[in-house]
Amino acid sequence: MADGPRTRLSGRARRTKILQAALVVFAASGYHATAMSAIASASGVTRSVLYDHFPNKRVLLISVLQEQNAALIEHVGARITGGGDARERMRGTIDAYFSFAESRPAARRLLFDRTDEDDAEIQAVRWGIRESRTRTVTALLAPDLRRIALDPDDATAEAMVELLITGLDGMAQWWARHPGLPREDLVTAAMRLLW
Repeated sequence: MADGPRTRLSGRARRTKILQAALVVFAASGYHATAMSAIASASGVTRSVLYDHFPNKRVLLISVLQEQNAALIEHVGARITGGGDARERMRGTIDAYFSFAESRPAARRLLFDRTDEDDAEIQAVRWGIRESRTRTVTALLAPDLRRIALDPDDATAEAMVELLITGLDGMAQWWARHPGLPREDLVTAAMRLLW
């Protein structure tokens, strides 16, 4: 006995479902080991429906990367520009990054760990995303950088932000291997080093 008529997803909802499934599959298996059929199956659509939304695996991966990077920037950016003094915002920003890593481990892995593709276009997109992320975070931190007499337009500021991002992600990678440490302890440790 059926529960009633099935509701058909809108194109946008189906695309979102595909992107969510692709994120999990790509993060777990990597680009080369992932088949479009696995993503179709994980998202509950046929391969033809999948190809209606994404013409190939490369376009799908790039879409997932761009979407997840935007989500990361939005999540962390809200804390960078939030209330409080610079120390409170820094602590909030660190906590936001670790909360993203904790609540969205597949996104963190795909954005930071899965860089083994030997596809020149994907590598170029990855570097573009990374450069854009660093520039965006530098711009968000601009008022605080100016307070410590550092010009946010100087290449040194971007280099410092890149160190901050990669350092925090290094801690997030360590935390994934040592999940017993509470997030608050990780935030406190990062603050001790960075402040």
